[in-house]
Amino acid sequence: MDPVGTQIVVDVERVGHGGFCVARHEGRAVFVRHSLPGERVRAVVTEGTEDARYWRADAVEVLSASPDRVQPPCPYAGPGRCGGCDWQHASVSAQRRLKAAVVAEQLSRMAGVDWDVQVEPVRADPARADDDGLGWRTRVTYAVDAQDRPGLRRHRSHEVVPIDECLIAHPDVRSIGVERRRWPGVESVEAITSGTGERLVIADPGQLEVDLPDLPEDVSVAVTRDRGGVTPVQGRPEVTERAGGRRWRVSGSGFWQVHPGAADTLNRAVLDAVRPQSGERVLDLYSGVGLFVGALAESVGPTGQVIAVEGDRRAVDDARHNLADLSNVTVLSGHVERLLVRDSNTRGANDDDGDGDGRSDASGHDRARGGGRRRGGARRAGQPRGGRGGGDAGHVRLDADLVVLDPPRAGAKLTVVAEIARRRPRAVGYVACDPAALARDVAAFASHGYQLTGLRAFDLFPMTHHVECVALLEPQDGNAGG
Repeated sequence: MDPVGTQIVVDVERVGHGGFCVARHEGRAVFVRHSLPGERVRAVVTEGTEDARYWRADAVEVLSASPDRVQPPCPYAGPGRCGGCDWQHASVSAQRRLKAAVVAEQLSRMAGVDWDVQVEPVRADPARADDDGLGWRTRVTYAVDAQDRPGLRRHRSHEVVPIDECLIAHPDVRSIGVERRRWPGVESVEAITSGTGERLVIADPGQLEVDLPDLPEDVSVAVTRDRGGVTPVQGRPEVTERAGGRRWRVSGSGFWQVHPGAADTLNRAVLDAVRPQSGERVLDLYSGVGLFVGALAESVGPTGQVIAVEGDRRAVDDARHNLADLSNVTVLSGHVERLLVRDSNTRGANDDDGDGDGRSDASGHDRARGGGRRRGGARRAGQPRGGRGGGDAGHVRLDADLVVLDPPRAGAKLTVVAEIARRRPRAVGYVACDPAALARDVAAFASHGYQLTGLRAFDLFPMTHHVECVALLEPQDGNAGG
């Protein structure tokens, strides 16, 4: 018998990773959304088969409520409705405890590390005295349904739930009025506001020509094209952000933290963790438009160097624009794993020929015996790129005293971790948006002699299950640079 649609009564035990809590029914694990630890709920099975190890379910009636339960502020939050938020039924403080428990459980189970995790609040607007977890998201992507109405998708579904307003969206995003308009021929609409008050809408068309609705004159509009580019329709297809005492150009749908306080918070946390010193050489992997590069370059000073590696060509162009005034920065375009492996292979060949110890000084020159200078020197930010497509590391040696990485949600994975450890940096600063990926990579680092020595977690995604972490990894034996 197909269990989907069956109602069950369960006692909820603990929080799970992914915006649900774990209960048991007749010995089988059940992942129950819209519930909280310690509750008894009536739930409807939404996914699973009779012989499955676990089922998914929605709590549709609370029989015994947790003291952490609150009335969801959004009318679209709840079973069968919008899937954008996971914890609107929990108080903001309880949400942070739940996220802390998830990070701790992932580290313990996957990396064998016991850590007392505290999730720190980050205000969306320092001028606001309240902390309600709303009005923070500066980038919202709306799906468009068959009736041309914008909305958000149901949990684990392609079905679009039309909405009048998203309460976690920043007020400047809501002021664009995407939800109040029809979008014929459009598959999705991204609404963006920046820290400088600019607003941008990017429409992803489902056909060759679309008739976009009228928008306020001070809102820039663009349409996506093949291969990820954008075509401007009104205004400039980019926004300017502020963080770390600098201004940052971010083109199109390029990556930038969606919480207004995230960029400065993470910048400070990374610097506090790795403590860059004058004259050090730093690798910033998955560097995006250069957020961490700017702060690191100022910290290591003119005798140090920061080498940034990023795979998205538009982000590389933005980074070179953003960092053009910093003479101690080199921005490389290419796949992080491939460039690290290529550098290691080149270094191994050179070392086998007796050309040196395989490390470079801060200016990109070999520390080879005899002090010979490498041909050409390192290319600086703002200088022309070399090569096409696959990256332009060329002669720049990817050695480092420090490594900072902010990988995609899937994490850095085994090869990148091994390549970082091979360079024996004295510290690794790891920015993670997924605690499971972080835990897997912490375990991988441990296999190469690096241990977790610092961890901070930040609530940059209130009402959702997402949490951002900044981890510090250092050599277990204190022997870096060998």
